Amino acid sequence: MSIDPSILKQLSTFAIGFSAAFLAALWLSLIFWTNRDIRKRSRDRAMRIVAVVVVTLLFLPGFLFYLVLRPPRTLEEEYQRALEEEALLQSIEGAALCPGCERHIQPDWLVCPSCGILLKKKCESCAHLIELPWHVCPYCATPVTGMDGKDDAASAEQSNDQGMTTNLEEELEADSDDQYIQRLLDNDFKSPT
Repeated sequence: MSIDPSILKQLSTFAIGFSAAFLAALWLSLIFWTNRDIRKRSRDRAMRIVAVVVVTLLFLPGFLFYLVLRPPRTLEEEYQRALEEEALLQSIEGAALCPGCERHIQPDWLVCPSCGILLKKKCESCAHLIELPWHVCPYCATPVTGMDGKDDAASAEQSNDQGMTTNLEEELEADSDDQYIQRLLDNDFKSPT
């Protein structure tokens, strides 16, 4: 059983042609892949050109050099990383600062421990912490006194009434019931002058 040399020659020519076509396709695909990959990883035009030229001239060793020396992250990955860092930085910078000494403060502090400036106040009704400029407590809807002229007058009148009540209670304790009633009657029947 002998093989015809012409068939052997045709098979070897076909194998060599197929191998050459395969290597040419591999070489071109590596060049195109390198070009697309370096565009995703760098904006530097010179680096793009050098990467493509190295792969074009050196073929497989050039491709291996490119894989070793290429930037580790794509531009998209760098952008995402920059966004994450910026978000982290904003969260750090977004921390509350004392208006007096500009040191970081906690959101539940009433007074800055460094400079002693008043940061928040407690609602008189529900005792929740509220911001200084607020006119109404958001937790119990109680008007906050002391923020404008009307509230100051109302708080002064209220404290005056409380003072009178306190004085009357003290007098009640000090005096007997009859003397207290007599004094109230005298105050009510006095003519205003």
